[in-house]
Amino acid sequence: MNLYSTNLFLDLVVFALVFQVALLLLLALSIAIRIDAEESSGVCDFKPGLKPRPHSVSILEFGAVGDGKTLNTLAFQNAIFYLKSFTDKGGAQLYVPPGKWLTGSFSLTSHLTLFLEKGAVILGSQDPSHWDLVDPLPSYGRGIELPGKRYRSLINGDMLTDVVVTGDNGTIDGQGSVWWDWFESHSLNYSRPHLVEFTSSDHVVVSNLTFLNAPAYNIHPVYCSNVLVQNISVSAPGESPYTIGIVPDSSNNVCIEDSLIKVGYDAISLKSGWDEYGIAYNRPTHDVHIRRVYLQSSSGSSIAFGSEMSGGISNVYVEQVSLYNSFSGIEFRTTKGRGGYIRRVIISNVELKNINMALGAIGDCGLHPDDSFDPNAIPILDQITLQNVIGSNITMAGNFTGLAESPFTSICLFNVSLTIPATSTSWTCSNVIGFSEFVSPEPCPELNSSYSNFSSVCYSILNSYGKSASL
Repeated sequence: MNLYSTNLFLDLVVFALVFQVALLLLLALSIAIRIDAEESSGVCDFKPGLKPRPHSVSILEFGAVGDGKTLNTLAFQNAIFYLKSFTDKGGAQLYVPPGKWLTGSFSLTSHLTLFLEKGAVILGSQDPSHWDLVDPLPSYGRGIELPGKRYRSLINGDMLTDVVVTGDNGTIDGQGSVWWDWFESHSLNYSRPHLVEFTSSDHVVVSNLTFLNAPAYNIHPVYCSNVLVQNISVSAPGESPYTIGIVPDSSNNVCIEDSLIKVGYDAISLKSGWDEYGIAYNRPTHDVHIRRVYLQSSSGSSIAFGSEMSGGISNVYVEQVSLYNSFSGIEFRTTKGRGGYIRRVIISNVELKNINMALGAIGDCGLHPDDSFDPNAIPILDQITLQNVIGSNITMAGNFTGLAESPFTSICLFNVSLTIPATSTSWTCSNVIGFSEFVSPEPCPELNSSYSNFSSVCYSILNSYGKSASL
């Protein structure tokens, strides 16, 4: 072989080696990209940024008076009617300056931002005649509390797109004490209103506000898609009856993050319709991401699923949450007649403090809207994973009570440490099958790794989310 041939051979060898290295690097890069895509957390990682509206008006321009006494319902209605003319021109903003703005219920429009300046307080009227009556939601068939119609929410919208309720930490105060009294004295003829409710709407944002004293729910997106609730504070007295913070209801692509909620009943409650009405409407709640929230619920659960879940609840990811001073921490609720399902839920990195019952799944919880429910509509609860949970001053670790006709399956516990009194009953279980690893106190046999072969199922669930238990 001459010198030229030798050099050519060496060049080819070097080229081949470089090509192989480049190919390996490209392969590694493609794998890394794929892994990163799989490990992206959820809906909250893909939330859109807010764009300023090209047009803005002040509620003062429509005769509103911020003295806390003058009723401003007509001013809000007129302002929003005017701003409808900008829906095809990039949308508009309704600015609420500092002051106390008393109002009854009013409806928003698409491509609108309702902005509450710091020091601005929207006050809900305590006169029920200032709240419109509306038909019950079709997935419920009646009012939640009473048959028939219900009061329209204070701030509401139907079939909207691109609607924002935000501010510089302005306040929406429902002045709910009168509603609570009427509820407890059975004086109401219709179900109580909420503070903010959107129905059948898309691209909804609620952010940077304080919510006080809701008559019932604070924020209720129902039949909605692409919902962001961010950086809010919600407060109601611990004794306020069945006040709830945020209720994603038959909605999808929901992000709830960076918020503080302290209410009388559930802090966050996922729902999807009630018995035969929810089954017929058939709109599930799915793809929900909850993170970095601080939750307190005096008589309910910090995070609740159901019990109205007849349309189904699935693909829920909860992470980095602090639950404290609550009756229960995390609870799944259902009963015979509901139908539907709760499945593919991962809850990770949870801190609990001063909780009566840390974890629960109850198969006999909740009432029925009427006598027309189907007792053979049996709900399914499956693929529920709780990992990296630490709790102090816990009275009871968990209660998992499924249905004989449909046991709860694939209940997976990883790295759970709960401090409870030595004299307390730590776990109660029946009609449930699952797997546990590194759990203290020792769970019941139905959730013990030596009892079942569900370990592969549980690890498969974690891997499907691109997450792994930090054990």
